[in-house]
Amino acid sequence: MNAKALNESIVAILEKKQELSKLDYNDARYDDIEEELHDLEDDFNEEYGDELEDVLEDVHGKIKSDADILLPTAYMASTLDTKALEDSEEAEGVWVESDSFPGVEMRLVLVANPPRILLILSDQERVLWTAE
Repeated sequence: MNAKALNESIVAILEKKQELSKLDYNDARYDDIEEELHDLEDDFNEEYGDELEDVLEDVHGKIKSDADILLPTAYMASTLDTKALEDSEEAEGVWVESDSFPGVEMRLVLVANPPRILLILSDQERVLWTAE
């Protein structure tokens, strides 16, 4: 997997998400930007889906989670600012349960710079995979 190309694709999607989040639903550009975002996400899943699903399978195995593995774009953050992930009131990524951490709320999040998958617990984050 080309980590640089993967990162560029993630950044493009996150930038488009940020652009969309700044628009009101009534904005004339909203539907066009939303369609561009969906096209980027579809292209991303087509290009990296199989490889990232294998990575996600390994990550789920590491944390002993039997949760369903979703499309890689479901795990994406909505911002490039990883510090905002812990402080965010909105749930980023995908909620998972783990036999290793019973009763603990946690999320798996795909972030950029470098491309990696984070396990976010209430007060901490752990890197479970980094693209090479």
